[in-house]
Amino acid sequence: MEGQVIELAYALDTFYFLVMGAFVMWMAAGFSMLEAGLVRSKSTVEILTKNIALYSIASIMYMLVGYNLMYPADGNGVIPAISFFLGADNEAADVIASGGDIYYSALSDFFFQVVFVATAMSIVSGAVAERMKLSSFLLFCIVMTGLIYPIQGYWKWGGGFLDAAGFSDFAGSGVVHLCGAAAALAGVLLLGARKGKYENGKINAIPGANMPLATLGTFILWLGWFGFNGGSELMVSNVGEANAVSLVFVNTNAAAAGGVIGALVFSKFLFGKFDLSMSLNGAIGGLVSITAEPLAPTPELAAIIGAIGGVLVVISIILLDKSKIDDPVGAISAHGTCGIWGLIAVTLSNGDATLGAQLYGTIIIFAWTFIMALIFWGILKMIMGIRISEEDEEMGVDIAECGMEAYPEFKK
Repeated sequence: MEGQVIELAYALDTFYFLVMGAFVMWMAAGFSMLEAGLVRSKSTVEILTKNIALYSIASIMYMLVGYNLMYPADGNGVIPAISFFLGADNEAADVIASGGDIYYSALSDFFFQVVFVATAMSIVSGAVAERMKLSSFLLFCIVMTGLIYPIQGYWKWGGGFLDAAGFSDFAGSGVVHLCGAAAALAGVLLLGARKGKYENGKINAIPGANMPLATLGTFILWLGWFGFNGGSELMVSNVGEANAVSLVFVNTNAAAAGGVIGALVFSKFLFGKFDLSMSLNGAIGGLVSITAEPLAPTPELAAIIGAIGGVLVVISIILLDKSKIDDPVGAISAHGTCGIWGLIAVTLSNGDATLGAQLYGTIIIFAWTFIMALIFWGILKMIMGIRISEEDEEMGVDIAECGMEAYPEFKK
């Protein structure tokens, strides 16, 4: 009977893990729609190409290299043991056991993790939109998903030195979102702003082409986040874990709602208008803010954490604009600034977390990712360039990089 119970738990938790991974994979559609809505129509095809290509590259690179770097059989806490390919140890029949009571297919764990690395890379896509060479972006994607992301992920989730130091990050406010935002910031600084964005001391708004599409993308991300945070509980096959997953879902939803309200009200206070684009980023900011600890807070506290994230998104976008750091979709603010806040907010509800450990992990993840990304972006800039020509930018990256338009019937 005991063996049958274990097999049932194994099947249930594996199925749950796979479904949650599929939810997170659906976030790729959310990022695609959000970014396509927030860029100009002449940049739509290229941003969609980037998103489907980066997901595919991430899937292959994480399979070949990244997964075994992030979860090695051995390592010294800083440098993981290097191995390649999903070998015999990760066959579907294998069971991951933790503490004697968690059972699921190792391949389901790989699938769940691979969609996380794609999420981190999607953050970079929107920030460098409308003026980066597609080839340079895709080459960086190889390095980001195969090396930069997995190593810092190992430091926390693979049993490395950040985990040993007591750094807490349940589902990736730092490991995923801050990492992606740091890589994006490095790329944006080397890339420069879009033509016409900052002229004569003025900040010129460049509106997105399709706000309904951006709103749809946000709702898709909101849905996918239930898998992002809920799946990180790892199992659902007993009463305690089922209740924990339920609370994670409720808190995730509350934080997103709080983020929207925070950004909506604060933008009304600042601009005298209810700003939709800020509200969309407020939802993302609220979700990122709760991701580091979606289980310990009460739903009320989760909503407050999300609302603060929504306010921080608005402030961060304004400050980046004043610093002439051009992020067309607000990704650095929503994922980076709110990622930092989310890591700090862990201390509000998790009694085992300390502010020192949280700040330590935040600094390490940001410094590693930013410096490594800056190096590789710099190498690409020297060798082949990372920015399209002024003529191509004026024409649009769709025609210049992809040879087609998203809305050809509207061409005059």
